[in-house]
Amino acid sequence: MTQKTLGFGLGLALAVALPSIPALAKTIDIAIGHQSMCTDTYTAGIVVKELGLLEKNLPKDGDYADVDYNISWADYSSGGPITNQMLANKLNIGVMGDYPLIVNGAKFQETDSLRTLYIAGTGYNLKGSGNAVVVPVDSDIYSFDQLKGKSVSTPVGSAAWGMLLKAMQDNGIREDVSLKNQSPAVGAANIAAGKIDAHSDFCPWSEIMEFRGTGRKIYDGSEAGVPYLHGVVVRQDFAEEYPEVVTAFLKAVIEAGKWIEDNPSEAVDLMEKWTGVEKEVLYIYFSNGGHLTLDPTIKDAWVDALKLDHTVLVKEKAIPPLDFDAWITEDYIKAAYSDLGMDYEADKAKVVDPEAANAGLPAEIWHSRDGILKYGSMPEFLKAVAEFQGTGAKLNATYVYDKSTGLKLFGKTAYFVLGEDGSYETFLRKPDAETYAAEVKGQLIDLPTAVAAFIPTE
Repeated sequence: MTQKTLGFGLGLALAVALPSIPALAKTIDIAIGHQSMCTDTYTAGIVVKELGLLEKNLPKDGDYADVDYNISWADYSSGGPITNQMLANKLNIGVMGDYPLIVNGAKFQETDSLRTLYIAGTGYNLKGSGNAVVVPVDSDIYSFDQLKGKSVSTPVGSAAWGMLLKAMQDNGIREDVSLKNQSPAVGAANIAAGKIDAHSDFCPWSEIMEFRGTGRKIYDGSEAGVPYLHGVVVRQDFAEEYPEVVTAFLKAVIEAGKWIEDNPSEAVDLMEKWTGVEKEVLYIYFSNGGHLTLDPTIKDAWVDALKLDHTVLVKEKAIPPLDFDAWITEDYIKAAYSDLGMDYEADKAKVVDPEAANAGLPAEIWHSRDGILKYGSMPEFLKAVAEFQGTGAKLNATYVYDKSTGLKLFGKTAYFVLGEDGSYETFLRKPDAETYAAEVKGQLIDLPTAVAAFIPTE
């Protein structure tokens, strides 16, 4: 009784004697490195940024009740510079493609004390499509082996660089190609000007060059036989200090993917405004049947793919060792799924194979006034193109599917094969189309020739 009274009296005395001091709010800096010119990073980058999804999900109670968040976004042309900024502690979180991811993990583990964690994916293409090798549109090069003795540029350190190294190793021409380091924008400009024999780049640069009519694919990442994926890395010291913030970021990633899947047309319209990439190019990636499967789970097959990528760079003596078990954790993405009431294991078990998933999907015409129009058969599609051209209607783009892989293609860049029975098939690569044409005693033609057969004569 005596103590309680004393304490109350002392407290009252201090309350009277001391001036009022407002509690100082703690500020947490969240610095994210992303790539607005790399489609497969959008669900952890430009979409989260523009829709304010991180702000929506950040914790605001408990230990975070008085916290102020200072969020900053830094846009890079490839993943390598993001790793450098993370090493300098200027970025906490980075989003990048497969080869830059393993370089990120290995470079951190090369230090005495710094580490990153690979905490989630953003999306994938099971066939490996996204990276590609492009030549000037009027080049006489049609296959990868024709690059022997040629000059090929690529953003060194990027996913496309890794794919190119693997393709050269697989084809036995690693020492016969002059490799040059060019950023995506510089490489695309060199292709347009015919100043380089070929350029290897990541998503969506090859489709940008195709859509603008400056470049033509001769090698698609799907030929490498390795899934192409992107993901999120975070500095381990940041993740351990603010695990709820990291989980909030991954909840934003999940919601960004759901928004795109639910609103693909609105999404590509807005992403065109945010990035400058044409919506018709973005549609190749984000539409039904598109190249990109949005999925943040970490599958065993993805870990195997990353380990294979690491062996490619080891052969080039371009990467330190990487302890994958110490680097990869599913803890944060599982926590994000749990908070959102979603089933992580169910999503982890799903794998989308374009060859099976896109079988039978309709060919499409993007009419400038009427939007996306779908056609159940190739003759219906070609007839519609002929009729629209006859009326002078503006067609933004046309889309068909590669018979070999199921990948969505621009109609204007596809190789058409007209069979003896009047059927049509479409292909990404000329050699594949030639082989099929020989098998069915068909005729290899292009889109204008195929359409010409449907132009009314009366």
